[in-house]
Amino acid sequence: MTVSEPITAPRDTRKPSFWYGLPVGFTSLDLNPPAEQLMELIKQLRGLPEQEREEADRALRLYAGIVSQLNTNRVQECALGLHPDDAGGFTTSVFTVSTLPTPGSAKLAVAGLAGSAAAGRDEGMRPLELPCGLAFLSEKRPAAPRSTRRPELNDKLPSHIWQGIIAVAAPSAPELIVLQMVTPDLDSADDYRNILLGIARTLTFTDPARGTANDKAAQELEAPDGAAAMRNDFG
Repeated sequence: MTVSEPITAPRDTRKPSFWYGLPVGFTSLDLNPPAEQLMELIKQLRGLPEQEREEADRALRLYAGIVSQLNTNRVQECALGLHPDDAGGFTTSVFTVSTLPTPGSAKLAVAGLAGSAAAGRDEGMRPLELPCGLAFLSEKRPAAPRSTRRPELNDKLPSHIWQGIIAVAAPSAPELIVLQMVTPDLDSADDYRNILLGIARTLTFTDPARGTANDKAAQELEAPDGAAAMRNDFG
């Protein structure tokens, strides 16, 4: 799967401090929907038939609850993945980006965890050398969440999920940048690990737009004017 250039910034009210590429097949949730958008949704709900209105209202409340919980946990990106599999169906996944404050130096925290991983103290962890700096990868296969509202569905749900986490130290703040991928398709764990690693390799703390603007300005400075161009082309 192709990972785009690092053009995605965290969907936060603060000025972005890091950027990353989001692969094809992932759709981002709006974690900070504007009030006008919510009011328009409510207006549309009121115009639906009663049964449809109740179902849509539940969906809206669920979305609002999820967004609130994600924001509480400092999640700045949540994207849903849907990709075709070899059996003619689809695999699903969830990708999140969050920030985690550290009591001291974030770089020392990552170095310590990476050192523990390199020493083999935790078989589910390994150190990573990324273009943006030192990181570590953690993999787990925890039990899948169970439904309490509809327990009859639990027999149809997967028993375990694959969870991959990559943590990188922020260069100018005492916090970690945490990239997480989760999928119920254990057979595709290798593929999703590669996707997560691909995203992590695009992570940058330099605004790509600034580099593009600088390149454009340099090209304009180097570009000859009309008369000079004619002299260059025709002698």
